[in-house]
Amino acid sequence: METTTTNTKIARIWRGSTSVQDAEKLEQILREEAIPSIEKNKSNGLKGIALLTLQKENEVVFTTIMYFDSIESVIAFAGDDYSKAHIDPAVKPLLTRYDKVVEHHTIRESRTW
Repeated sequence: METTTTNTKIARIWRGSTSVQDAEKLEQILREEAIPSIEKNKSNGLKGIALLTLQKENEVVFTTIMYFDSIESVIAFAGDDYSKAHIDPAVKPLLTRYDKVVEHHTIRESRTW
């Protein structure tokens, strides 16, 4: 079994919810506009991004996880007030609620096969 590990140290986690009716549109904007914009303008320490969804009864929860090599790289990406969420203007009207503060978790172990 081959295992790959990375030097990624910080996971920047944000969550936002939308109605079931708006979920497809929100995902389209995130995948076709917001994430490509992040990728195009990324700082050197940004190593990747994941988009997750969770279908609930009356809403869909979107979670983004951005992977950085250090907290300094997070600051270079998000600025001095790096815990403040930056919401794409095209996304905001579709959100029924969202994290205004982003969580930054230290990655202790990460493996892919």
